[in-house]
Amino acid sequence: MWEARHFLSWHITRTDSVFDLSVRDVDAYFEERAPGLRRKSLKDVAERLRSLLRYLHNTGHTATDLALHVIAPILYAYETIPSILRPDQIAAVLLSARDDPSPMGLRDHAILQLLSTYGLREGEITHLRLDDIDWRAETLHIRHSKTGAHSLLPLMEPVGEALLDYLRQGRPKTDAREIFIRDRAPYRPLMRIYSEVRRRLEAADVQPPGKCGPHIFRHARAVELLRASVPQKIIGDLLGHRSTEATIPYLKLATEDLRAIALEVPGREVRP
Repeated sequence: MWEARHFLSWHITRTDSVFDLSVRDVDAYFEERAPGLRRKSLKDVAERLRSLLRYLHNTGHTATDLALHVIAPILYAYETIPSILRPDQIAAVLLSARDDPSPMGLRDHAILQLLSTYGLREGEITHLRLDDIDWRAETLHIRHSKTGAHSLLPLMEPVGEALLDYLRQGRPKTDAREIFIRDRAPYRPLMRIYSEVRRRLEAADVQPPGKCGPHIFRHARAVELLRASVPQKIIGDLLGHRSTEATIPYLKLATEDLRAIALEVPGREVRP
């Protein structure tokens, strides 16, 4: 809907008409819209614009079906390599957060421990509740936000200690059952953790290429397990994937190790 309004308002400012459209108008719109967009985003723009133009033609507002002239980039499965963090970078971020004794620091350290240890999604962390921790059995109940499945994970010692520190010294008093709470009033459950993760990366002077959100910890955990020869099925179960195919993109990152030990082809002449 936003794309349709944006395109029509853009066209009106140029021609003072809503329906006097041509292929040249479509091309001009894409030339202005495309800079800065990733291929996936550009494909989404094209699909939404196609729907609008097809509607305008079917309702008789345009004589030509301009949807046929909207060309979107072709996306291939696993064509991109996700960003990840190196083990030393993860250690630096955890250390930086641990050295912050404020309530916000305690909360962020616990979140980062969950991210780096289990590779959880953002929603799986923000929806964690106090009842999801079984301290006696040392387990953690996870609701996988994408699949709706449930997992029972072992409560690892660094995670348990970080959660205890936050619950005892950092978590505000509130009736909310969610574990992670805003550090300022009104004390409501956290809805997002992107800005918290990005702030901690910057504080540790860690600047990974590409996106800098919670998912880079998930990518790093998957690659670490792949490099340790853990079967894809087990990795998929830990990460809450619907199928083993969802783990395939991480294989690209794991195979980067091969570049470091690649041997020269015997008999190949090396020219200066």
